[in-house]
Amino acid sequence: MSTHSTIEPRNAEVQRNTAETQIRVRLNLDGSGVAQLATGIGFFDHMLDQIARHGLIDLEIAAQGDLHIDGHHTVEDVGITFGQAMARAVGDKRGLRRYGHAYVPLDEALSRVVVDFSGRPGLHMRVPFKAGMVGALDTQLVYEFFQGFVNHAGVTLHIDNLFGDNAHHQCETVFKAFARALRMALEIDPRAAGVIPSTKGSL
Repeated sequence: MSTHSTIEPRNAEVQRNTAETQIRVRLNLDGSGVAQLATGIGFFDHMLDQIARHGLIDLEIAAQGDLHIDGHHTVEDVGITFGQAMARAVGDKRGLRRYGHAYVPLDEALSRVVVDFSGRPGLHMRVPFKAGMVGALDTQLVYEFFQGFVNHAGVTLHIDNLFGDNAHHQCETVFKAFARALRMALEIDPRAAGVIPSTKGSL
């Protein structure tokens, strides 16, 4: 029986350089949650740290963007580059559990995230943020981050904030639930080692 999916390292490094941003993402899907993050937006770094810590992904992100304009290009392009690195790291998805879901609370806030490494990009996001800014992060850009990610990782992603009165709490539950859902979906299934998790035979 093939052990391809259990022995091949699942890591990647991607660089994206445009007139608006210069971004480098390095990740290891089988890490311990170590993060080195520098995007120039403190609260965004805090959210990316949740992905690493709760997803058990070693994650390095260095971004220089046109923050003198606003954070849009930086946040969106980090999502794009993170998605590209994710797609490269998962490869053909042999042995992958494929699906993941999580509910995460923080005080009054509760969010649910469901992910499918389907090969088909799709984002459904319903998060009624109670404030326009959290620190230096425009909460509208959370959608742009996840849109960039799904488009380039090739995943279907459903994000719902079920309860929340504090935008910081809402955002943090979203990112923590995303991380936990990723962790579940990215696990290697010992009962399906070397098998692509689809009746089509490819994802």
